[in-house]
Order: sequence, then C-alpha cells, then structure tokens
Amino acid sequence: MSRIRQAFMSLKEKKEKAFVPYIMAGDGGLEVLGERIVFLEKCGATAIEIGIPFSDPVADGPTIQQAGIRALERGTSLRDILNAVGQIRPKVQIPLIIMTYMNPIIALGVDEFVNLANEAGIDGCIIPDLPIEEEEIIDPLLERVDIDLIRLVTLTSSLERLTAISERGRGFLYAVTVTGITGARSGFDEKLGHFLQQVKQLSSIPVLAGFGISSPEHVKEVSQYCDGVIVGSKIVDLFAKNDHQGIETLIQSSKTVTTK
Repeated sequence: MSRIRQAFMSLKEKKEKAFVPYIMAGDGGLEVLGERIVFLEKCGATAIEIGIPFSDPVADGPTIQQAGIRALERGTSLRDILNAVGQIRPKVQIPLIIMTYMNPIIALGVDEFVNLANEAGIDGCIIPDLPIEEEEIIDPLLERVDIDLIRLVTLTSSLERLTAISERGRGFLYAVTVTGITGARSGFDEKLGHFLQQVKQLSSIPVLAGFGISSPEHVKEVSQYCDGVIVGSKIVDLFAKNDHQGIETLIQSSKTVTTK
C-alpha cells in the first residue's frame, strides 16, 4: 500500500483532516530542506509538498515566486533537490510530494526525472501546467514506479472535466479554491463549499483544497467541505520569518476539525 493511501487511512480511523504544507526546496539553502521536512512531520503534517523552483511559475503568487527566485539564485537544481530528498527519506515516514512545472522535468529528461524521483522515495507528483490531454508524456512512467500523479480541479472546471479528472485521479485530488494564483487571501468564493462537495461526490479518492489558505480560521472553514487542506504561501512566509511556532499552530488547527 502506498504511503499516501496509508496516510489517509490513518486519518480516517482518527477522524481527522489532512494538512499538507508546501515548502520551496532551496529557499534558505538545500542544507535546511531536510531539517524543515523533519520539523513539519513532527508538527503533525499529513504529507509534505516540495516545490521545485522555476523561472516562470505561472500558478504561483508573489510569496512563492520570491522563494523560488531565492532558491534559483543559490543554483538549486531539480537533480540536487531529488538527491537531497533521497538522503532525508529514511528519516521520515510521511508521504513526500514533488510540485513542479513541466519545464524542469523536460530539461532533466522525463525518464531521468522519474528514475531519480523513484530512487528518492517520492510518493506523488503535482504538475500544474500539465493538462490531462498531455499526461501520456509522463503518467505511465510514474504509475509504473507507484508515484501518484496528483490532478488539479478548479472552480471553473466543467462538470464533464471534473468527472474525467476525478476518474483518473490517484493519491488525492487537489481542488484549487480560488481563480488565479497562489497567495494569502482574506476570504473565499461563496461557491467554494458547493464546489468542494461536488468534487467529493465525484471522487473515489480524498479531496484536498489549496490556494489562499493562510490562517487557522481558513483551515477550519475549508476543511469542513473536504478531506483537508494544502497550505503554501503562509508556510513559506513563516519559514522565511523563522516563525516555527506559527507553523506548528497552523498545522495543529487542522486537528480541531473532525470528520463526520
């Protein structure tokens, strides 16, 4: 059984919601990547999304863009990140998920990326600029080594597209809570609850919501409609400020929301 499936089965038994923090690999140096992964697991993270820096991150807001720039200025490469993850993998039990655009994968080579990700113990891969119509370039290779391609669904997706993506989903579905880029926001679209409930009805795997979630209140508000949340910009910002207590508080807020 995959680590992702095990993680969600454990949450179901405990009637808890998932919390998946995002970190930018190389921001602060690759030497701190392992420390941050271990820290997030100790704080209670369900899994960790590891971002790959890229020069043209179309889905990322200013906080994550700046983190990516800082990482690239240090010369951080996809190969180096996967090597670093491989070194820390034996020390953590939770799923580790790569979030990257296609360009870094193509630059490295699709086969080489999949081989290195497999060797590093990666459990899932999120590629926001890869539409389902073009998944054949990489998904069969990922599936062969039991790495889940995590699909994204959005508020603007048609019912037909939501159904198609849900049917192909592995690991969990990533439901984007806003129209636009990542980043902290004060509130959410009034249609969000209905959207998440609709995706839940269509999907046979867990549904996590992400983009714009930045406070314990957001975590509680959004989690009631799905299986948990993914938090990116706020976690990146708190690490940049060295606010470890703030990170722990945010992660623990998900533990106060129980499943029915």
